[in-house]
Amino acid sequence: MFSSPAVDTVMASERAASFTKRSIKASSKMGALRLAMSMLDLTTLEGKDSLEKARALCRKAVRPFERDTEVLGEAVPSCAAVCVYPALVEACVKELDGSDRRVKIASVATGFPSGQYPLDVRVEDTRRAVAGGADEIDMVINRGAFLAGRYDEVAEEIRAVKRACRREDGTAAHLKVILETGELETLDAVRFASDLAIRAMDDVDREWTAGSERAPEDEKQPRASGDFIKTSTGKVQPAATMPVTLVMLEAVRDWYLDTGKIVGVKPAGGIRTAKQAVQYLVMVHETMSPLRVPGFEGGNPWLTPEFFRFGASALCNDILRQMVKLKTGTYVAGYDFSEA
Repeated sequence: MFSSPAVDTVMASERAASFTKRSIKASSKMGALRLAMSMLDLTTLEGKDSLEKARALCRKAVRPFERDTEVLGEAVPSCAAVCVYPALVEACVKELDGSDRRVKIASVATGFPSGQYPLDVRVEDTRRAVAGGADEIDMVINRGAFLAGRYDEVAEEIRAVKRACRREDGTAAHLKVILETGELETLDAVRFASDLAIRAMDDVDREWTAGSERAPEDEKQPRASGDFIKTSTGKVQPAATMPVTLVMLEAVRDWYLDTGKIVGVKPAGGIRTAKQAVQYLVMVHETMSPLRVPGFEGGNPWLTPEFFRFGASALCNDILRQMVKLKTGTYVAGYDFSEA
């Protein structure tokens, strides 16, 4: 079993707090808000979810603001994805057919949110969601097993779910592993769980590529699985926090430095305001930009929707409110925008 570096909790908290004190020029704010919108996974995970709510979520994701060109003079970017229960995946596929499929369909699976179902049930849940058309699977680890020290069991469950993401044609849905950091108790545990999830997903990637030919020059290029580590289900408090996300970013950074492989990060739950989203983007910029990854504009793949997401539907309309304020100088009410 690998070992993870110890986390200085005080320093991590102070470093995370420092990102909230940066001054952002007005000329840069609109770009930051547009970027945050493009990274948003619009989510509905309630017992009262319906087919029509899923369809409305898709419409909102494709065009977050119906009067964008009229009010702002430009189109607002589409969201990155919609995230729904497996039973609603096919409805989302039908709604998004014919639209710009930059909007991905993500589905929670694996006994969300507890992760306590038998493994065969969790794997079948994943297979059904992928067969239904999910582009991405958000799985939750079994925190009981993790906190009991059964790390090999947790890793094998991640591998099993990752294998279930593969389609018959050899392509695979991307996997986001939810750590449910609010239940992990310490930042040391968050770091270890992050490293465990990253390595377990990579084990399966290496299984799939075993025996494949890679040109020598390809070995020098950054490689991306498209997989993520994710903070929370949104059902447990605290959900995403900046210190937790910082620790996860550092795990991903260290993995890239060791292997040249890129893994994404998704803070989810509790991020409700545009101001908070911009603070997270500042943290991503200052933590990851020094890497200067070749092949990406600005050298920071984590400042793209491919490798950084927000799981926070309440965030969408606050971003729109701030965009309108920057453009017109006037705050508008939240009800001026459609609800998904």
